[in-house]
Amino acid sequence: MYNGTLGDLLDQQVQLYGHKEAVIYPEKGIRWTFGKFQEEVCQAAKGLIRLGIRKGDHLSIWASNQPEWLIMQFATGKMGAVFVTVNTSYRTHDLEFVLKQSDTETLVLEEEVKGVSFVEMLYEVCPELKQCQPGKLVSEKFPKLKNVILLSDHRYRGMYCWKDLIEMGKEVSDEELKASQASLHPHDVINMQYTSGTTGFPKGVMLSHHNIINNARNIAECMKLTEKDRLCIPVPFFHCFGSILGTLACFSVGASIVPLEVFDAGKVLDLVEQEKCTGLHGVPTMFISELNHPSFRGKKFPHLRTGIMAGSNCPAEIMRQVTEDMGIRELTIAYGQTESSPVITQTRTDDSFEIRINTVGRPHPHVEVKIVDPATGKALPDGEQGELCTRGYHVMKGYYKMPDATREVIDEEGWLHTGDLAVRNEDGTYKITGRLKDMIIRGGENIYPREIEEFLYKHPKILDSQIVGVPDEKYGEIAVAFVRKKAGVECGKEEIVQFCKGKIANYKIPSQVIFVEEYPVTANGKIQKYKLREAFIKKYQT
Repeated sequence: MYNGTLGDLLDQQVQLYGHKEAVIYPEKGIRWTFGKFQEEVCQAAKGLIRLGIRKGDHLSIWASNQPEWLIMQFATGKMGAVFVTVNTSYRTHDLEFVLKQSDTETLVLEEEVKGVSFVEMLYEVCPELKQCQPGKLVSEKFPKLKNVILLSDHRYRGMYCWKDLIEMGKEVSDEELKASQASLHPHDVINMQYTSGTTGFPKGVMLSHHNIINNARNIAECMKLTEKDRLCIPVPFFHCFGSILGTLACFSVGASIVPLEVFDAGKVLDLVEQEKCTGLHGVPTMFISELNHPSFRGKKFPHLRTGIMAGSNCPAEIMRQVTEDMGIRELTIAYGQTESSPVITQTRTDDSFEIRINTVGRPHPHVEVKIVDPATGKALPDGEQGELCTRGYHVMKGYYKMPDATREVIDEEGWLHTGDLAVRNEDGTYKITGRLKDMIIRGGENIYPREIEEFLYKHPKILDSQIVGVPDEKYGEIAVAFVRKKAGVECGKEEIVQFCKGKIANYKIPSQVIFVEEYPVTANGKIQKYKLREAFIKKYQT
């Protein structure tokens, strides 16, 4: 087990691979060696210190896969601020909740992503920002928030530019940064990622240096990653998939990373071919898009051998095409959740095709897994379905400011209850069979019905709503809203969709809206969502 911090890890890799390429953005002309990347990180870390940010302060980043995102991941790891990752699909409602709940003191944001202005959304939720000088924000809604740093050279009221941060770093000595790094402990919380688990509003999962570095090292070992590998990362950094299975797994062994700022199937194929990538990550829908892209047949990937497919179940035919047509014969399947840093089980590069399409592999080293009866908590034998529980170094510190919610998922013996139903096979592999709750996974994005239902209650014409996941060929699952209207009002699907736009992430907006008079319920009045799902499939998908 590794017992250092993120800053220590980077220092060690610079010693070993200082002149080797670490970060490659061909379109930006960036080919940073480990040594050059270290320089960028240290300068940004010193800038944060100059801003008055200290160990344990919360810094949120709301940006796509930009080079500065990577810099901040390690800069906070060196000086000790807690790095809070914000989903780029978030809109005003989501953003406001996370900034308040996380006690964010500094926000780093991109100007816009996919044509959506993050600056305008921030001004909408925090109008006081337009009236203050950078670093002097006073907001009743966000009492902790003081600094906003924009990843742009453009000037906006109340915000620092990235170059301001770098200039401020020149006023801090190397010795001061080293002292900050030396004060950190491997078990300090250094990363916070938001997840709703299976129900409710997002929870801030607190992860330590020890959690994420060791998980990344195990991930790399399962992939047989070495300093000779070059991994293309088209999955978002704000997910554990991008930031731990991607960037940290590579940095843990000295491999090079080739990120995409925003997923584009054609660009993925170009990068993998041109940069001679040996690895590629993605959720099934990404691989499907790549396989069906018009340029795919003209591409050659002689160096491609490994990668990870995760986020949702992989259809056998897609796995076959990825293995045979793309040549990723050592592709691995990973399973886990943010609360477990995130990977619990993973297939290995030499596992059979059958194991990779039918299971999520075996537990990582130093990770315990058991299947229990959800009703009694009793451990079950091989072949019997129950809840998958896990214990070990990888289990989160807890949910930020939510001790009761933490106790609901981590028991007194340290077992994390995942909420997922699974079976352990005789060969020690695990198969995920369902979910205790009703979380929806749409193309690798988790959708939590209660969160959307609570939001829809704000619509003046909606009496009640139930969000249900139904099968979908492209995304695996999509969200359908079953809505009861208030008496005497007229309301159409488009009105509800428009109500959601700009307020919640696009992937959370129900794909279909079905108006109903009542819901199927049990004898004690509990709504039977599975009957809504069955009725939808029967009427619309058969």
